[in-house]
Amino acid sequence: MSENNLNGSRGRKPGEKSKPSIDINRQATAVMDDLAPSADPNVLLSVRNLQQHFPINQGIIFQRQVGAVRAVDGISFDVRKGETLGLVGESGCGKSTTGRTILHLSRPTGGKIYFEGKDITGIRGQELKRVRRNMTMIFQDPYASLNPRLTVQNIVAEPMVIHGMGTAKERYEKVQELLELVGLSRHYGTRYPHEFSGGQRQRVGIARALAASPSFIVADEPVSALDVSIQAQVVNLMEDLQSRLNLTYLFVAHDLSVVRHISDRVAVMYLGKIVELADRDVIYTTPAHPYTRALLSAVPIPDPRAEKQRKRIILAGDVPSPINPPPACRFHTRCPLAQQICREEAPEFRDIGGGHFSACHFAEDVASGKLSMV
Repeated sequence: MSENNLNGSRGRKPGEKSKPSIDINRQATAVMDDLAPSADPNVLLSVRNLQQHFPINQGIIFQRQVGAVRAVDGISFDVRKGETLGLVGESGCGKSTTGRTILHLSRPTGGKIYFEGKDITGIRGQELKRVRRNMTMIFQDPYASLNPRLTVQNIVAEPMVIHGMGTAKERYEKVQELLELVGLSRHYGTRYPHEFSGGQRQRVGIARALAASPSFIVADEPVSALDVSIQAQVVNLMEDLQSRLNLTYLFVAHDLSVVRHISDRVAVMYLGKIVELADRDVIYTTPAHPYTRALLSAVPIPDPRAEKQRKRIILAGDVPSPINPPPACRFHTRCPLAQQICREEAPEFRDIGGGHFSACHFAEDVASGKLSMV
């Protein structure tokens, strides 16, 4: 985009209040847009321009594709060894689909996925099986993700059986150790899932995820189905396991309070795109995207006085359909700072300094507070 000054009156409808004049002159910034993996040896997972489109077919016998749901539509990020990257956004923005696509539970439509520097985008068969030993998932619903016909012993041991790890006796002993590791009794191995509470079931799910000794875990909203009192216990357990076993997490959630507690960095998704990515403290103190600011304004503050004085940012309208997303900036239909350029040109997902990425034409002004949304 050429350097220029954008007048706030451009594209204004009759009777619409004039928006402040915005200076979009800025220095050259790094853009994460190529398909090559990160050169940083500390990066465990690199995702480049990842796409996951689900076809919409018409007809009963002779089906033809008439459209596609763009659940994930070109996102790029890195996950470093031993860190937790939080992935947040509204329901339906593509968070869970991103995690499932990385693990090849759904085949990616486009883009590249690199794990430990190797391209795993198109792998299949035994090669995929070997990779999946190091990449696993903690599912959202502890009631639906455990087979009710199997005992806890068989549920937790199943990944070891699939990957041919150890003898039957060694697998039995490993399950006992895992149950203790996640805070359950060794004797629970003979029980069935219906005999446990939701929190206990999720601990069983965590034990199963650890069975094959993975290095990378996608946690798909692992506490959203649990009581608030149990959520903290599970999150603390995951942090403890991470430090003990040197695990790397992609933590998918919509609860920004939980994400702030467990994450090292946070990525914000909107309508299939990542709109902001930065260190946790930077995201929460100086967000550089209007959508992130709106999300943070909805997080409750435990101080009643501060909560009363705070102004909520209410976004207009509904989230557009991922079948036909808005052109240019996808957030412009709801953004109170939108200008004509937002309707005509897609913003680059660029580094505005210190590894703080934002997909907003006016990211620097949003981060500095020069532009107010209330």
